[in-house]
Amino acid sequence: MAKNFKYNRLDKNNAAVLLVDHQSGLTNLVKDFSPDDFKNNVLALADSAKYFNLPTILTTSFEDGPNGPLVPEIKAMFPDAPYIARPGQINAWDNDDFVQAVKATGKKQLLIAGIVTEVCVAFPALSALEEGFEVFVVTDASGTFNQTTRDAAWSRMEAAGAQLMSWFGVACELHRDWRNDVEGLATIFSNYLPAYRCLIQSYEAMLEAHKART
Repeated sequence: MAKNFKYNRLDKNNAAVLLVDHQSGLTNLVKDFSPDDFKNNVLALADSAKYFNLPTILTTSFEDGPNGPLVPEIKAMFPDAPYIARPGQINAWDNDDFVQAVKATGKKQLLIAGIVTEVCVAFPALSALEEGFEVFVVTDASGTFNQTTRDAAWSRMEAAGAQLMSWFGVACELHRDWRNDVEGLATIFSNYLPAYRCLIQSYEAMLEAHKART
């Protein structure tokens, strides 16, 4: 397997983001991350998508029922993005409007995150893989009942060819080179990763001290 491996990097010119069923009711089911950490990760992915200007598609399932509406912060971040409120289809790929929106982006790399991992993420991920898309599952922006069900979902998707990544890994692979922009990406990292904020503050203090000496 390693002999035939080809490293297909995420390409900001060929990637789209699918945010699937990040709904207020469904967030109560997420137990493999703390509520604060999970929301932080989802918004970090969303902010990264905006930073890299990636086409982003929002979808919800049965939002008039117990699943509830889309998390408002996500809707506010993408006021002009395609928004597909599925009337009942569990697999987003079973909704023609959603599939058309995905294909209309013209992108072949799909970054998928959602609630819950083994259903709302896995089902469209497997469907997209079947149709020839490259699928990257953003693991820490996807949540479910517990680690057992999460690990089973990850294994199923990975066996089918999906790649598992964190939002931080996604951002770094899209960026490629710090010389492309330090301040912009570092600001995102600082906003969502307290440890990274400390790193940047340390770096800025070092720069100030260097200026003072010169």
